[in-house]
Amino acid sequence: MQNVTAVAHRGDPYRFRENTLDSVRAGLALGADAVEIDVRLTRDGVPVLLHDDTLKRLWELDRPVLALSAEEVRGLTDGAVPTLAEALAATDGHRVMLDLPGSPDVRAALKVVDVVRACGAQDRVYYCAGAPAMLAVRAADSAAEIALTWTTLAPPRAALLEAVRPRWLNYRFSLVDRELAARVHRDGYLLSVWTPDTRRSMRRLIDAGVDSITTNRVDVLARLKSAPAQAV
Repeated sequence: MQNVTAVAHRGDPYRFRENTLDSVRAGLALGADAVEIDVRLTRDGVPVLLHDDTLKRLWELDRPVLALSAEEVRGLTDGAVPTLAEALAATDGHRVMLDLPGSPDVRAALKVVDVVRACGAQDRVYYCAGAPAMLAVRAADSAAEIALTWTTLAPPRAALLEAVRPRWLNYRFSLVDRELAARVHRDGYLLSVWTPDTRRSMRRLIDAGVDSITTNRVDVLARLKSAPAQAV
């Protein structure tokens, strides 16, 4: 139980707007071992924290982030969308999982990797996303720690695993059972899952043998981890 990594999904999104510094700090304060954040590039190549490709859902502005400069994003959101550099400073000393939505190419991945390096955060940052994005990260950083996101029960092809060289396989939680967990471990990988938000689901996954859980309710997971074994 104690060895399960509790990852705060976009921080503490039930209390704060996701991927903001307030949300990230709150998730860590609730007992997260790591925080997951989403990163996209602005028009001028600055990595900022945003899951969607536009500002519409969170900020009611139908403006693609890739069409805006970092300063324009800052102005349109009253400074509430942080840069990756700001987020890494705010999480100093903590593990950070960087999700790269939108299948960035190698050039885009390199910009993200360069910020991580400039912030001296290589040892505490790891990357997650599907195969195209993780291939780009691997090309940008031969030493990057990668969690390859996988969405089917069929295992990744050997050639893909050889090219990406992930440390983790990252599955949607509903796909995971004891058999899949055993297979992942037998193949030499750690198993992470996203995003169960109920105590019952978390307990099932812990019993199945997962190594990491990414959740919107990291407070629930932290309490579950700290509960005496007989109380679980």
